[in-house]
Amino acid sequence: MNAPASAAIHTDNPAPRVLARYRRWQAALNSGHPGLSVDIAGFRRYRGDWIGAVVTPWFIHLLLLPGGGELWRELPVEQTLRVGFPAGDLDLISERSDDADLPASFFVPILAPVDDLADQDAALRTAMDALHLLFEPPAAAPAPTNPEPPPVDRRGFFRRLAGRG
Repeated sequence: MNAPASAAIHTDNPAPRVLARYRRWQAALNSGHPGLSVDIAGFRRYRGDWIGAVVTPWFIHLLLLPGGGELWRELPVEQTLRVGFPAGDLDLISERSDDADLPASFFVPILAPVDDLADQDAALRTAMDALHLLFEPPAAAPAPTNPEPPPVDRRGFFRRLAGRG
């Protein structure tokens, strides 16, 4: 198997490119939740790379994009990259496309399908809540002998997002 080609580094905020890619998908597919359109939420630098969320009529994903930082790794499609966040570790899935705006990224699904969301505002709130939780350290507990944050599995992360964790 050939090694994957190097991903282009996004020196500026990639949100407009993410928006362009997923809007092309929405125009081509013309399906999904009728009350939702493609939007992006909260793209920011984290340890030199970019993390943010994309809202679509089909799903909400967190995306990690290369920014020249310490997180990005060249991995084959569908391989996972464990990234440490203040809330704990999260496994993101590698994806590649022929799309010039977004040829490589890592993602983790937040919500799919999005049928239960009332409207665009609810979808954006869900995306922003997920980002907020990701960067929020776990609640204070008695100091453990090992100060590393415990890994957060996807179910635990989503239980916290839903207010049940």
